Amino acid sequence: MSDVSPTASSATTASSTGDLLRSAWPLRVVWLVVPVVAGPALADALADRSRAVQVVASVLAWAGWAVGLGAMSILRSSTLTVVRVVVPGALTVSIWSAIGAERPVWAAAGVGIGAVAALLLAAPGLSDSFVDGSSYGTERRVALKIPAALLVLPVPLSWAAVAAGVVTGPLLLAASQWVLGAIACVVGSGLVFLGVRQLHLLSRRWIVFVPAGLVVHDPFSLTDPILFPRASVVRVGPAAEGVASAADVVDSTGRALGLVLEVRSDDPVKVGIRSGRRVEERDGVHALLVTPTQPAATLDIARSKRLPVG
Repeated sequence: MSDVSPTASSATTASSTGDLLRSAWPLRVVWLVVPVVAGPALADALADRSRAVQVVASVLAWAGWAVGLGAMSILRSSTLTVVRVVVPGALTVSIWSAIGAERPVWAAAGVGIGAVAALLLAAPGLSDSFVDGSSYGTERRVALKIPAALLVLPVPLSWAAVAAGVVTGPLLLAASQWVLGAIACVVGSGLVFLGVRQLHLLSRRWIVFVPAGLVVHDPFSLTDPILFPRASVVRVGPAAEGVASAADVVDSTGRALGLVLEVRSDDPVKVGIRSGRRVEERDGVHALLVTPTQPAATLDIARSKRLPVG
């Protein structure tokens, strides 16, 4: 007779299901069916174009899908950036294909599957899965949320620059626009480089639990990673209201939406703060504010690492 109670078994099953939904697997499964569902509408949208444009557009679409699938199969912070570029592209192409579509059912299905993929991309646990994939040894990494202000304009603009840089030149060349196409390829390569570099900074923001303590790694808002030695950590927990204005506190959340956690140290640390091109150094800092994508899971990890949580 089993010693496991039905309640415990149900809780375990629910926990396993939750872990699965927060992993990369739902996005991988949806991504596999994207070309099947969205393909017909794209084919209709390209039907009136020249054969060369059809071939180049199809190659670009399949290449983007294959690159996305490969990136989803390798959990790293670098492949998170690739996924964040490619997945919104599927939704964008689906919306473009749906405009004036001859088969509205397929067009709606394409937009729907693209939207589902985009929603799964925004799942909190997905970023953690990719970020923790870059961990070494006994490290445990948790991703930080993207600052809210960046989501309004800078991130979409960077993504649009990358997307335009990838597709504009080849499509112009396919349409026999040789001069414009060549110029677009040169300019586009620069846009892709700059856009991906900026987007990748947002994929490299995390808290990492190490044997020596806790490190906040945020090249977007901090000049260097900040180590809080285990022996000096006083508290890891929800930040009190108004604490960000304290003289010994640095707010590195960028006003990201979600629960703000405070990492407080008994010993002061020096923090280099990056704000655009401006850099400021602060001495005597005792606390850093961060916004992880999964605050409850972050606190659970801190407890498991025997750090003071409260």
